Amino acid sequence: MRTRAVVGNWKLNGSLASNEKLLAALLKEIPKGGPAACAVCVPSPYLAQARSMLEGSGIGWGGQDVSRYDKGAYTGEVSGPMLVEFGCRYAIVGHSERRALFGESDEVVAEKYAAARRAKLTPIFCVGETLQERERGETQSVLARQVDALLKACGVKELDGGVVAYEPVWAIGTGKTATSAQAEEAHAFIRTRIAAQDGAVAGRLPILYGGSVKATNAAELFAMPNVDGGLVGGASLVAEEFVAIWRAAGNAKTKG
Repeated sequence: MRTRAVVGNWKLNGSLASNEKLLAALLKEIPKGGPAACAVCVPSPYLAQARSMLEGSGIGWGGQDVSRYDKGAYTGEVSGPMLVEFGCRYAIVGHSERRALFGESDEVVAEKYAAARRAKLTPIFCVGETLQERERGETQSVLARQVDALLKACGVKELDGGVVAYEPVWAIGTGKTATSAQAEEAHAFIRTRIAAQDGAVAGRLPILYGGSVKATNAAELFAMPNVDGGLVGGASLVAEEFVAIWRAAGNAKTKG
């Protein structure tokens, strides 16, 4: 059976005071051993605070990015082993904002995925198309290119133990959300693409939806056969919203 999961991506948000309030509220509602995995990916300066508050709880934590390098003269980078020292379990790689704003290529994203695996982190590998690409009917070709680059660089077996997140770029931070049918179509395509190389790995692989997930649409999205939870942006900064989304994942039918 595939793991159901909800992961919060705080992006460039937070302060020591607001983080403490948010995490304290989450800890009251999300127990250890719940029906769905839960985690927050926080800005690197707050990893120590996350570890201090969340250690031993039902909420994991991770980095929003990871360097493709393990050590060396790479000013400003944060390596996988560094994240591990702060108790991280997860690392997001290839988020659309990293691809679009910071010029990360498919090849660089694959290197970051490999670096996360070397460090024994669970990489959350993000893929997705822009609005222009969707309107041109290129959604599947974009997803195929992004997935194939990872498969070529790392091999299908390296997806065992990883997570994929489908995040249509046009639905991130816009208030727009893919319909449940659109999300399911993309998720099914991703899983089928991977299954062409290894059906067992594809069957076990959690594929999360990311793109303006809210409490009001989470249950419908998570009911889809190939949607195993969410990578949540803005709503992860509001305790009540994030808890409701996590509960929707927990209430969804187990798949796989």
